[in-house]
Order: sequence, then structure tokens, then C-alpha cells
Amino acid sequence: QILIKPSCNFELEAVEDVLPSLIEQGVTVLLMSKNSDTPGIQSFSDEVEKASDDPIPRSFRSHITFKSPAVYIYTSGTTGLPKAAVVNQNRILTALAVLSSNGVVSSDVFYLNLPLYHTAGFVVGFIGTIETGSTIILKRKFSASQFWDDCRKHNVTVIQYIGEVMRYLCCAPKKDNDKDHKVRLAIGNGIRAEIWKEFLNRFGNIQIREFYASTEGNVGFLNYVGKIGAIGRVHFFHQKLFPYTLVKYDTERDEPVRDANGLCIESRKGEPGLLVSKITNLAPFSGYAQNEEQTERKRLHNVLKKGDLYFNTGDLMRIDKDNFIYFQDRVGDTFRWKGENVATTEVSDILTICDCLKEANVYGVQVPGHEGRIGMAAVTLKKEVQFDGRKIYNHVVSCLPSYARPRFIRMQSTVEVTGTFKQMKVKLVEMGFDPGRIQDPLYILDDNAKSYVPLTAQIYHAIISGSTKL
Repeated sequence: QILIKPSCNFELEAVEDVLPSLIEQGVTVLLMSKNSDTPGIQSFSDEVEKASDDPIPRSFRSHITFKSPAVYIYTSGTTGLPKAAVVNQNRILTALAVLSSNGVVSSDVFYLNLPLYHTAGFVVGFIGTIETGSTIILKRKFSASQFWDDCRKHNVTVIQYIGEVMRYLCCAPKKDNDKDHKVRLAIGNGIRAEIWKEFLNRFGNIQIREFYASTEGNVGFLNYVGKIGAIGRVHFFHQKLFPYTLVKYDTERDEPVRDANGLCIESRKGEPGLLVSKITNLAPFSGYAQNEEQTERKRLHNVLKKGDLYFNTGDLMRIDKDNFIYFQDRVGDTFRWKGENVATTEVSDILTICDCLKEANVYGVQVPGHEGRIGMAAVTLKKEVQFDGRKIYNHVVSCLPSYARPRFIRMQSTVEVTGTFKQMKVKLVEMGFDPGRIQDPLYILDDNAKSYVPLTAQIYHAIISGSTKL
């Protein structure tokens, strides 16, 4: 079924274009109004008004089990096209525990401004507040400028964040009343260590509960002690119930490293590795709707012993000596240059510490005649600040080893993100560093000039022809 709001003319037009094929497939198209002027599209509001107020008969849901699909939620699409993950009833019930396990109670006022078409906003935030009985303040969309005013106006006590939201708040102009609010708890995932520190310094003593989970995944972590930068802590009972491990990963071949017996090799403490979680009855992987190829790509066979089956999270992690676990990067985002692995998230963190840079999306691009991929960053500047190639050069040289320094910089007015505030890289990687294809200003790191200088067509052709080596 497809439900259309009457105010969304572009949605109605888009559906009308494909209406004959939808009808052929048996798809019911409903318009949220009392009348419909389009043949094949039924009005919906009048049917709702006619519906009985009596409880729905139990027979309607007698066939539903814990394993039955509850909703289809599309993945973010950071590394490709979004895929419809099957979220079953049991998974929904498990996700409801996120808020209550973090101390959210019925007297709390919860501020939600995340998209409701994704797991974080819909399941954790929206349905989670119903489960805890909390008051929910539902915002149509995220606004950094209105965020704290809304919190003060509605006496908000709990906020939820994902992706880059916390950084957007820290980048907003400072105000004298930044600490004037009742927010005591922030729950979410995707906050970087430097932003974590800056957020606490600027907005006061707010408990930040960072957790790790994915829509389709079968393992999760919760940083219940508030260790800055960590997504959780490894402990015996968790690993016993949900067996998981980190395995060595070859970023060039884009696959786990295997030994002579064809089994994966576990990473040592402090060493980055791919997080994999055993698929069991307690920790199932339901896969993607009508997409067996993508489902199989997430299954990893023969991990620690022949015949076992694990879920491939696609995330590189690191566990320190105190058993805290840290997110390193997405597989495909980490690239190899000069024989070294470069984690784009870490380089991004370093770049945004620089005075003049507001945002930095780091990725690797291929260069003819060179092994691996070399670093490039799409960046935005802070308001009323000019690009200072020398300052940025000095910053990256003092903070990053030579192999991790972005060789190319692409200036943008905004950094493109998904609907869930995750940075997009696929298009940027495809376009590379060709000034003939890219309208944005491009710069190249020049060690002789000790600065980032404009990347001209002449310099580009010298690199492509091989006369200039990087």
C-alpha cells in the first residue's frame, strides 16, 4: 500500500506516473483526504472516519509470532543504495529497552527531531517513549538554531542524537544561555570524541549514553560508564549470550584476512579489526526484503571454525586494554596508502579541530600509477573565514603522519549527508580530484610551498601522466 498526503503534490505526481504498473502489481494507493479525483487512487480519510472504535479482534493477529516481520526499515545508503532491512517483532521489543535501560522514566520530556523512517527515530525514540510513558516533543526536522530554544520552551530532560547532530550543535554560534536548560541525558550513536568533550564543556553536565547498533545487525553495545569516545565495554556475559569478535581485515582486498586453514584471524588488543557477530537463535539475522544477494554478502562463513556463520557488521572496531570498544571506521571508508591503513573518521576529527574548518568528509581516491588510494577531504569553512592553505598545512603536518595527510582538498558550501546525518562518500570517490569534472575549488598539499595550493589542470595532468609522483 502507498499512502499520500494531499499537500505533497510532487508525491502524487510521481505516483500517477507509475500508477498503471502499480495497479498491475496489486498495490493499493490511498490519498489522505475525503475525496480522490484520480481513478485508481482511493480516498482514505472518509474510510478512517467510518471505522469502528472497538478493539481490533485478536483473530486478526493470531498468526503473528516474535519472528514475524514488524516493519521494513531502509538502511542509510552511505555505501550504496538503501536496502529494506526486515525488522521482526522480537527486534522491535529488544530496541524498546534502549530508553528504559538508560534511566528514561515517565516523568521525562523527550525531544525527538530525527527522521521517523529510520530505526533510531522511529523505534528507539518514538516507540521507546510510548513504552516508557514519557512526554514526547516531536519536531518536524532537526534545527541547530532552534534546538536549545525548543528544549527550554518545553522543559526537555532527554535528547536523542545520531550521526553529525552533536557537531552541528557545537558549530552553532555560542550564546550566553547555552547551559540554561533542563537536559540531563543525551542518548544516541555517532558522536566523535572531540565533539563529545566540546559538547560537555559548552552545554554543561549532561550524561551522554553512546550506544552501537544497526538496523539489520544482531549485536549492540552500550557505553554505560560514559567513557569518552567509546561505544561500549566488552564483558563476559555479553559475549557469552551474543558471541562476537574482531577479525583482521585486508582493506585493499576488501575482505577478512584468513589463515592457511581458511579461517579468520582474531585481532589482538589495541589492533583494529572487523566486528563480526555469530548468527544464532538468540541473535538472528533476518536479512533484506527480496534481496538474497545483499543478504548473503552480510553473512560470513567459516570464521573461527569450519561451518560457523557470522554477521558481517561492516564496521572496524578496536578494543583497548581496559576492554572499552571504539568505532574506527566503516569498511570501504578506511583505505590503504604507502602500506598503511588510514581511518577516515580519525583524519576527519583532526581536520575539524583546525580553526578555519567547519566540516570535513575524508575519503580515498585512486591515482594512476600508484598503489592503494590517496587521501582527499571535502571540507566547508566556518562563517566569515577565508581558506588558509598554510594554516591547514601546518595543522595536518603537526597532527598526522605523512601517509594519512589528505593530499587533496575540495571546498564545498555544504557536506552532503544522508537523511540520518551520515556523510556521503560514494559520489565524491567517483569524481576523484579532476578539476575538469569538479566545479568546486580544489587544492593540493605542496610540501615545497608548505601550504595547500590551488590544483590546476596542469598539475592534474602531470599527476595523471606520471611525471609527478605523489
